[in-house]
Amino acid sequence: MPAVTESAPAYLVVGATGGIGSDLTRLLAERGDRVGVAGRNENAVRALADEIQGFPVIFDATDVEATDAAVREAREHFGGLHGIANCVGSVLLKPAHLTKPDEWSETLATNLGSAFAVVHAAGQSMRSGGGSVVLVATAAARIGLPNHEAIAAAKGGVIALTRSAAATYAPAGIRFNAVAPGLVRTSATERIWSNEASAKTSMGMHPLGRFGEPRDIANAIAWLLEPDQGWITGQVLGVDGGLADLKLR
Repeated sequence: MPAVTESAPAYLVVGATGGIGSDLTRLLAERGDRVGVAGRNENAVRALADEIQGFPVIFDATDVEATDAAVREAREHFGGLHGIANCVGSVLLKPAHLTKPDEWSETLATNLGSAFAVVHAAGQSMRSGGGSVVLVATAAARIGLPNHEAIAAAKGGVIALTRSAAATYAPAGIRFNAVAPGLVRTSATERIWSNEASAKTSMGMHPLGRFGEPRDIANAIAWLLEPDQGWITGQVLGVDGGLADLKLR
């Protein structure tokens, strides 16, 4: 891992200990960036921060005020913040009539609520210096897939939030983009890819013929965070093996 200098870009990864978040955190550290490792599981956050020599930030990303404070803490620690990635998320695959009210509320809070909290915090803390914010949506919000009503609605809100925030904060130099993955092989989706029947069905929906890996999504997020992509904003990048846009299935 390269030595980190005080002039290196500083990024905050929210949901850093999840499948995609941990790969993104390690990738940023591997390229020499300064990284804030953010999440609500204190032991996991501190262990990952120790591994990459990052800065641990413990908070609940569904809490707007806590997220505001965490972003301020990271900005003050690094002396500025070049970008934030929100990798907090969950997966709920149920038809609407079987989705319980508490499952609906939790899906919205985890996926859309955390995304709004990050946008809210970025709007407060990054207006003076600009930067990049990357949110995570899903291919299921771009096309119709059965049994995805709650998660598609929540992530569809993330897409709309991304585009609106991009328009609002463009004069301040803050870019907002999102990635929209297909099925990524993480612990959250294990019951799909570990089951032979469901794995075969899902695999057939991805024209490239494989599931995504966390590093596939991390690479895309890291690219959008880079200052070199300074003329890209309001975009939703499909990183889904062709699921949403190719009609090969």
